[in-house]
Amino acid sequence: MLFDCDPAPKLVGIARLAASSELLESKRQVEYLELETRRFIGRGSGRMRSIWTVNPYRGCEFGCKYCYARYAHEFMELRDPELFERKIYAKQFNAQAFRAELRRVKPGQSIWIGTATDPYQPAERRFRITRGMLEVLAGARGLDLGITTKSDLVSRDADLLARIARHNTVRVHLTITTLDEALARLLEPLAPRPALRLGAVRKLSESGIPVSVLAHPVMPLINDSEKSLDAVCAASASHGASAFSAAPLFLKPCSQQVFFPFLEQRFPHLVRRYRERFEKNAYLKGQYPELIQERVRRIRARHKLKPWQTPEWPLGDQLELFAEPGTVQTDGTLQRKVDPV
Repeated sequence: MLFDCDPAPKLVGIARLAASSELLESKRQVEYLELETRRFIGRGSGRMRSIWTVNPYRGCEFGCKYCYARYAHEFMELRDPELFERKIYAKQFNAQAFRAELRRVKPGQSIWIGTATDPYQPAERRFRITRGMLEVLAGARGLDLGITTKSDLVSRDADLLARIARHNTVRVHLTITTLDEALARLLEPLAPRPALRLGAVRKLSESGIPVSVLAHPVMPLINDSEKSLDAVCAASASHGASAFSAAPLFLKPCSQQVFFPFLEQRFPHLVRRYRERFEKNAYLKGQYPELIQERVRRIRARHKLKPWQTPEWPLGDQLELFAEPGTVQTDGTLQRKVDPV
């Protein structure tokens, strides 16, 4: 038989919506599409179900080589992991619908923006969906709001975040993996330079917004030295950060498809070691995670910063927020499929 006559599988759910999305704009190799949205707010998985999650965009243009969230495009039947940074879906935002959905979040509960994709990636300059969500959140009371980003664009909203903080707890978690700009450009090709992110730390802290700097992920023999981590922590402290944290790299299969070829090109001497450690288990085992946490505690104490300003969950608990569908977790159990929304 020369041709397979079986019909293509019928697209359902988010995959159907993605396939019918309208092209809003394109540049270089990136397409921006508008995604019809049925809900804006999701729940963390497993033991983290008490956390509400919000992702204004699907996909992320920063193209970080270690990105854990590339799997999210698989829910839309986009299997090539590099499409995660080439097809960016801007959610069709409706302030009234978001406000109604926000009523599900009760006073005292936590809501995190940016658990799977960066809410301040380049698309935000054009579409301002994150800004629109924050304008709605300004009317909320008693919530614990966290924002995770590696973009200095978050400082644009310093005034709005300060307004939200009058009646809610607000924390910004800004990722800075290294101060080495050449290394940062390799690891995070389209993310803002570390110096720009530090500028955002200063502006936010001067606006009264607590900022945690996250040196995530810590990659063996790439950015894990005490000198490298200390430099990030020292700069964070001098720019007004109140907290500092770091955690080891984890590599799910979807991430390995991008990260291993990157190593072969840029760090060929590390390929064998990484494959030996990650091909059978996505998480680093043995003494290494403990060594890194002890190193971070020592550095943090040296610069008088606090731990990450959320509960200091064990690593496995934190990662449940970002679980890849149908994969085994750190305790060996099978994680059910969870769309990050």
